[in-house]
Amino acid sequence: MDNAYTRRTSLKTTAIAGTVAGLAGLASAAPGKTVKVALVGCGGRGKADLKNFLKACELLGLQSEVVALADAFAEQVQTGAAQFKVSGDRCHAGYDAYRKVAASDAEFVLLVTPPLFRPLHLEAMLKAGKNVFIEKPVAVDAPGCRKVLALGEYAKSQGLGISAGMQRRHSAGYLKNKALVEAGAIGEILGGIVSWNGTVPWIKERRPGDTDADYLARNWLNWIETGGDHIVEQHVHNLDVANWFIGRTPKSAVGFGGRARRESGNSFDFFSVDLDYGDNVHIHSQCRQISGCFNRVGEELRGAKGVVLGGGKLRGDAAVAVPDPKVDTDNESLQEMVDLIRGVRAGQPLNEAQIVAEATGTAILGRMACYTGQKIQWSDLFLNPKSPWYDFTHGIAAEDFETGTVKLPPENAVPVPGDGEPIRRR
Repeated sequence: MDNAYTRRTSLKTTAIAGTVAGLAGLASAAPGKTVKVALVGCGGRGKADLKNFLKACELLGLQSEVVALADAFAEQVQTGAAQFKVSGDRCHAGYDAYRKVAASDAEFVLLVTPPLFRPLHLEAMLKAGKNVFIEKPVAVDAPGCRKVLALGEYAKSQGLGISAGMQRRHSAGYLKNKALVEAGAIGEILGGIVSWNGTVPWIKERRPGDTDADYLARNWLNWIETGGDHIVEQHVHNLDVANWFIGRTPKSAVGFGGRARRESGNSFDFFSVDLDYGDNVHIHSQCRQISGCFNRVGEELRGAKGVVLGGGKLRGDAAVAVPDPKVDTDNESLQEMVDLIRGVRAGQPLNEAQIVAEATGTAILGRMACYTGQKIQWSDLFLNPKSPWYDFTHGIAAEDFETGTVKLPPENAVPVPGDGEPIRRR
């Protein structure tokens, strides 16, 4: 990784964290017009995010209105319409439904579709002048991450806000520990471990009449092409904490993983990755989705003078003290919505495009290392167009769902390490 790039990353990441804390200190959002919001992706996560957004408006003393709902599937839109009392003419179904939201009068749009779609949908909303909350991860490949990075710069030029689903960045515990680490409470970070070891969250069976596109979209969590594998879709939270606290992205990754028990799609069961951050700083990234095993989710970073456990305990120099962060709620998923709305209304729009794109990129770096059995450099994904991995995708684009050209990949055919490029599947 280029050292200048590393310094820029660290400075921008620190600045964004400071902006979140600063916005939390503002008394309230500027009063005025009703906050108009729309949702793209009406599944369980999408409806939960919309509930948090509406609650955030209440906390800020603002009136709110849901002006549009969109989802690939009509039944999802219908349940959302009933829950949030949205009239039928503002409810849109189909793979192109996001376009109707972009044409609506929404001030804010929540993007909670499968990860494959997020760069495309983010572009449409920003070009339509919307402030955006986008769930994590923001892509399934490096080209998608780079697109989000570019869109983040575009949003800045237009004065638009982007908040991502990285709620640890809005947690009082994590913000306090990050400030203590910066103040030297554990000394220079030397290494650590980040983990998300749990079970497969859900599996969706193929329904009679489903097209290949429909099955992929419904069961997106279990397919590399739509969800990015669980190291990207889920473990991205812990990897973001490593990037945040260390202050830079990794230089390279080597690792291994595999699949033996998963019953759907083509994702791995587990990953184990050595992330090299340079200067002899290594993070062990481990994640697993297998039932009946010991579960652990969290981060442990070791410094020269102590240890920090993510947003929990910190053992180090007791003489180091920092002020408590100013937050409105202990619910970090709610707080991230408060920070988004408050920032936009105060003329200080939050922009988390870089941090979420880099966290997603870190997860993709680890995934690619495990899929190939090779050492993959950060520069391979972000800096070197001549690298075979720079433009590598898994062959299905978000636009294909609109054109009807999606063909289902072979189920239970997973990448085999050791074959280099292209990735062969067993």
